[in-house]
Amino acid sequence: MHAEILTKYCFIDQFDTNIINKQDRKTGIIFRNYKKPLSKKSLIELKNYCHKTKKKIFLSNNIKLSIELGFDGAYVPSFNYSTRHLSYNLKKNFLLIGSAHNIYEIRIKEKQSVQIIFLSSIFKNNKNFLGINKFKNLSRLTKLKVVALGGISRKNIKLLN
Repeated sequence: MHAEILTKYCFIDQFDTNIINKQDRKTGIIFRNYKKPLSKKSLIELKNYCHKTKKKIFLSNNIKLSIELGFDGAYVPSFNYSTRHLSYNLKKNFLLIGSAHNIYEIRIKEKQSVQIIFLSSIFKNNKNFLGINKFKNLSRLTKLKVVALGGISRKNIKLLN
């Protein structure tokens, strides 16, 4: 399961070609819509459009469906503690990514065999706010690739380097 690791990720909650077209090829698109999920037909259209524009597409919180529809991977949110997907047959380049907010959730993501962990929130001051120092400390506690998430802008991205 050695998939190409992307440098940026864009979360979308609807199929909007304008948002997808603004992203470069090194940006993965994560479809995350918990309010009104799209039909299988719409998800296939989204996947086909992303593949046509040479962008990786990930489906949130439904690994079985993302395998079935041929997505590039799946996103496992921090509130999903299930390991049921470990029994699924994953294609070679299928990428599992997940998010975490603390060490407990990091260990769960490791047990779920995700390949990349999003640690949030770095700059966005909300209930899961980490800040730079806590982010650095948590990211050292895992061997997985860690991606910063939450409130990142062009002004503060240099602080993460």
